[in-house]
Amino acid sequence: MYKVNNLKNGIRVVTEYIPYVNSISLGIWVKSGSRYENLDNNGISHFIEHMMFKGTKNRTAKILAEEIESLGGQINAFTSKEATCYYVKMIDEHIDVALDVLLDMLLNSNMSEDDIEKEKGVIKEEINMYEDSPEDLVGDLLSKSTWDGDTLSYSILGTHETINKMSREKILDYMKHTYTQNNIVIAIAGNFKEDSIVKKIESYFDNSTLNPNFDLNISKPEIKNDIIIKQKDIEQVHIGLSLKGIELGNEEIYTLSAINSYFGGGTSSRLFQRLREENGLVYTVYSFPSSYMNCGSFNIYFALNEHNVEKAVKLLREEIETLYKHGMNKDQMKKAKEQLKGSYILGLESVASRMFSVGKSVLLQNKVYEPTEVLNKIDNITENDFRKVIDKVFLSGIQSVAAVGKNINENTLRQQIWG
Repeated sequence: MYKVNNLKNGIRVVTEYIPYVNSISLGIWVKSGSRYENLDNNGISHFIEHMMFKGTKNRTAKILAEEIESLGGQINAFTSKEATCYYVKMIDEHIDVALDVLLDMLLNSNMSEDDIEKEKGVIKEEINMYEDSPEDLVGDLLSKSTWDGDTLSYSILGTHETINKMSREKILDYMKHTYTQNNIVIAIAGNFKEDSIVKKIESYFDNSTLNPNFDLNISKPEIKNDIIIKQKDIEQVHIGLSLKGIELGNEEIYTLSAINSYFGGGTSSRLFQRLREENGLVYTVYSFPSSYMNCGSFNIYFALNEHNVEKAVKLLREEIETLYKHGMNKDQMKKAKEQLKGSYILGLESVASRMFSVGKSVLLQNKVYEPTEVLNKIDNITENDFRKVIDKVFLSGIQSVAAVGKNINENTLRQQIWG
């Protein structure tokens, strides 16, 4: 069972006690991501994530890593469009070490100017690496074509230009507005003493200099009807497509996730069977929903030889039209719900997955559902729910497009996708 405790300073601590495991996963979640940035500081949330590992007043960068890894644990972090998470996974008897290291990073990071200058080179190489990964690159371009003009379209990594302009002053100013008490959630899942761990966490903030509150305003963007092409001398053409989607917190996301299982979420899906198994046009094809606070999209990705693009797009459009016109029959709906339940239950087997799930949910929605509630919501999806969400997502068809590869003609691709 999940418990949410509010510390005296307003930081939320969400815990899930799992007595039958011998491990813990501990994460510090911060409402800091590319969606809260601007054109001048784009990439700063991810930059701060890197800097948190460069040492504190009490530990060098090497000691931060050694204290966890010498005990067989793992320490890492990630930044998304709406959140940053710093986390540790290790055996339960070392939870105090995990807690001390992560909170030391949060409260006492050096952010030295020398380290900032060095890390600029590291992050620019990370940007270069993404440029060399067509699947990652097309994902970034699809965000731009889908949400152009809104901060949701910004790259999480930033650009070479914005990274070059990073400074200690700019970082500390940004953290003053994002790393605040109301924008932080601490999540713990695994085998630990619930009462004592919350008291222990409370003690770390007695002399904290974190700002108490700051509300981050976000816009409500509409999906654009746009296309972005990047010419690149590679063997395949990589294409991303966006349709309308469902926002985070809307319970229709369960229905869309079930539809996704049927449409493009696995090797038995319509897209995989039609484009790969029946016609041999692609090696990779899949779909997935992207849900954010107050907006969302439904995305499709595939990669193939440039000579197969026209036929693959034609078949894909046929599948979208077929789903919209004919929906799903009872057997398909039942199978899709069972697939979604199975995937969800398997995710519960991982202590880290449970920590990620509850931490993000409390941070962005200020609520968390018990597994039985989620399974009941999936079971209770009706035929009418399927029809309603299919209409909402698939009626308007493909909205935005991104493509990476050589010899891509924008006008030709427009014609193939929109007719």
